[in-house]
Amino acid sequence: MQLLTPQNFKDYELIDVGNFEKLERFGQFITIRPEPQAVWDKALSNNEWEKRAHIKFVSRSSSSGDWKKFKQMPDQWQIQYKINHSDAAIKFRLGLTSFKHVGIFPEQASNWDFIFESIKMMQTPQPRVLNLFAYTGGASLAAKAAGADVTHVDSIKQVVTWSKENMDLSNLNNIRWVVEDALKFVKREEKRGNKYNGIILDPPAFGHGPNGEKWKLEDNINEMIQGVLSLLDDKEHFLILNAYSLGFSSLIIENLLKKKAGKNLNIGELYLQATEGNKLPLGVFGRFRNF
Repeated sequence: MQLLTPQNFKDYELIDVGNFEKLERFGQFITIRPEPQAVWDKALSNNEWEKRAHIKFVSRSSSSGDWKKFKQMPDQWQIQYKINHSDAAIKFRLGLTSFKHVGIFPEQASNWDFIFESIKMMQTPQPRVLNLFAYTGGASLAAKAAGADVTHVDSIKQVVTWSKENMDLSNLNNIRWVVEDALKFVKREEKRGNKYNGIILDPPAFGHGPNGEKWKLEDNINEMIQGVLSLLDDKEHFLILNAYSLGFSSLIIENLLKKKAGKNLNIGELYLQATEGNKLPLGVFGRFRNF
């Protein structure tokens, strides 16, 4: 089992984490946000956190809140990530949302490197890649930067629009955007007989499709994986499955994928290493490639 954390993300830093909060630097701006897994004590004092931070998210409910500014900063700004230690840089427009997110999950950089490397290794001239539950498109951008033909699926139109902004910022083009329930899309692709050389899934614990379709990870993941595995190209393929849900074990992912992946399967946890010493777990993953 592997423990993976980004190694070269210069525009991001987890400074400290504890007491259900995290102190993070995105580019030149430092935020304080809630973190339900940080059940231990902070390394730095609350005063030190507030001295360093530009802004703090204050929850009003389990799903929304407000930002309290300590120092002047814009509501939107940009950062970049150089993929796999290469010159290929993908860029992100970040923003202060009412639900604590800023538009990026930095722990996923470890997977962006894997996607980029996998596509570069393939013999297929323009590998087809499908990104499901794609959020603001980090994985889509990494695949496109490597030369893939990318289909990006997310159920929220505003998030897909945000992804398009990131594509333009990254000087990339021609990603196919699909606003749809991911499971419905996969079933339709099965019927059409479409195949992909790479598939990325980052499903939430709970979610809704654009027409009210309900997604619950433990109820729907097996059906989703059965469909997704049938879409993989027979000759060359890779797959990444992430799951961020408290109590969801990487052994569950192993059981879902091992029949297809065999000895090529790697499972483990993604985490962020705080400068002040602690490791923040941020989900489990399974990934494999066959070529």
